[in-house]
Amino acid sequence: MTYKLYLMKCRIQGLASRWAARAFESKSAGIDGILVTVGLCIIALLLCVVMKNSLTTFIETLVKNLQSEAQKMLGVVSK
Repeated sequence: MTYKLYLMKCRIQGLASRWAARAFESKSAGIDGILVTVGLCIIALLLCVVMKNSLTTFIETLVKNLQSEAQKMLGVVSK
């Protein structure tokens, strides 16, 4: 490789590394993360309102199954 090509390659690599360092070290206001969090909270609230009865049934069934499994593991007979 000739000296001029080698010098150009070194300059390009130096520019690329400086650009990458600036790109990865820069800090933003973080508004995107806040908007995503608020959006997910709104979706969760809507799901809770719309599926209230289904969630109640699911949680009750889950708790009953967990209690029966725990009683089986502990050797307790339910009345």
